[in-house]
Amino acid sequence: MNKYLLELTVFICGASVMVLELAGSRILAPYVGTSLVVWTSLIGIILGSLSLGYYLGGKYADKGTPANQKLGLIIFISSIFVITILILRTPIMLFLPQITANLALQAVMATILLFALPSVFLGMVSPYAAKLKIESIKKAGGAVGNLYALSTLGSIFGTFLAGFYLIAAFSLPQIVLGIGVILFLNALLLSLKKNFFKLGLIFFLSFLTAYLTQDLLQSSKVLVTNTLYNSVTIFDTVDGVTQKPVRVMSLDNKYDSGMFLESEDMAFEYTKFYRMAKHINPDLKRVLVIGGAGYSIPKDFLNNYPDVRVDVVEIDPELTELAKKYFNLKDNPRLNTYHEDGRTFINRTAEGGKEKYDAIFIDAFKSYSMPFQLTTKEFINRLSDSLNDDGVVITNIISAIEGDTGKFLQAEYKTYTSVFPKVYLFPITDPQDPYLIQNVIFLGTKNNNLNVTEILKDNPEDYLSHLWQKEVLPSSVILTDDYAPVDQYFLNASL
Repeated sequence: MNKYLLELTVFICGASVMVLELAGSRILAPYVGTSLVVWTSLIGIILGSLSLGYYLGGKYADKGTPANQKLGLIIFISSIFVITILILRTPIMLFLPQITANLALQAVMATILLFALPSVFLGMVSPYAAKLKIESIKKAGGAVGNLYALSTLGSIFGTFLAGFYLIAAFSLPQIVLGIGVILFLNALLLSLKKNFFKLGLIFFLSFLTAYLTQDLLQSSKVLVTNTLYNSVTIFDTVDGVTQKPVRVMSLDNKYDSGMFLESEDMAFEYTKFYRMAKHINPDLKRVLVIGGAGYSIPKDFLNNYPDVRVDVVEIDPELTELAKKYFNLKDNPRLNTYHEDGRTFINRTAEGGKEKYDAIFIDAFKSYSMPFQLTTKEFINRLSDSLNDDGVVITNIISAIEGDTGKFLQAEYKTYTSVFPKVYLFPITDPQDPYLIQNVIFLGTKNNNLNVTEILKDNPEDYLSHLWQKEVLPSSVILTDDYAPVDQYFLNASL
């Protein structure tokens, strides 16, 4: 064991860095999203911290006589900083919006405050271990190469372990605490026996503080879990408008689905606007829903329209299971669920010559995290190809209509109108405020002869009171697969 202790150490530390980085994306997601901007901040800061660690580790190794005990102390300190992430994450993430509304700046600052120090100390490990190895053998180049190769292999192992297994199988606190424990045990292997009681006490108190902090934060939730794609929180609360008890599914700390606990009516106002499809086409038979989550829209159509068959594309199979357990989703012969990306499904549907849909509903966007592949002209062309001649597409986006916070809507509107002959907008919260970021329903019709305003004018649900009557400001951009800067639109809106 001692013969390969340094090799084992650099492997473990390399794996820990990558597990921490992937877990870090989930720690930041509830507050700043999972956009390209956030990933850029996370990767850049951690790489910079590792580089600083490499430099400091080399300097430290050249001072005095290198020893396993000193390397163990470096790893022990990194274990403490890893565990401290859990203690500091909520206060830091709640404090940063008071300093700046810029999501990119929040992501950079949060990554520095939470992940820089553990990454620096983990970066110090490889050069210090290399110095120890060089002191004991003559073939310095081969020794250094072997250690850095093992560190990289550890990083690869940690990446696949976290991405394919850990994040879906364990909670974020369990993962972070697990990294801390493994690093602490690694430090003990490097002969910290002399100070075992003192260092063990420090580690135990840090571990206990982090553990109890997470327990207190989550005690009021029905469920807190991670899937391969989402950080999921399910909780019961009271609707602010109706004062009725409601159950909410939150993905990355943003409300995604809701269900009244005492009735079948949909809890979120914007979801009711998907019913417009049935008024536009009373003979509606087959609909596609891209984005399931709590399955509010599919359940509504299955419950209220017995002749309608519903296909649902939900990329996350675990959300479907949670919907069955917590949101009264029941097996139904008229319901088919496909667990894949909405774009790959619609590509296959459009090309496969399958039966076309009467309506396609898209409910897969968040306010700061948009799957760009569902916004582009190529995708919208596929939607049109998958619709019958009288088909409609209804999409929910979250945006303002004018100003800097409306740039995405303007580009998306231009993209939709480049495919569908008629596109209508329905701002949900305040139809008169063009600068308010809110749910905005896009309704596109494939049939140019359909007069949607005439069809909906006598509808008791009064959809037309939400219809945007003014011109949408022109955009110079049509979103395409080659150019769809949706993350930048939201970044610029937060400057």
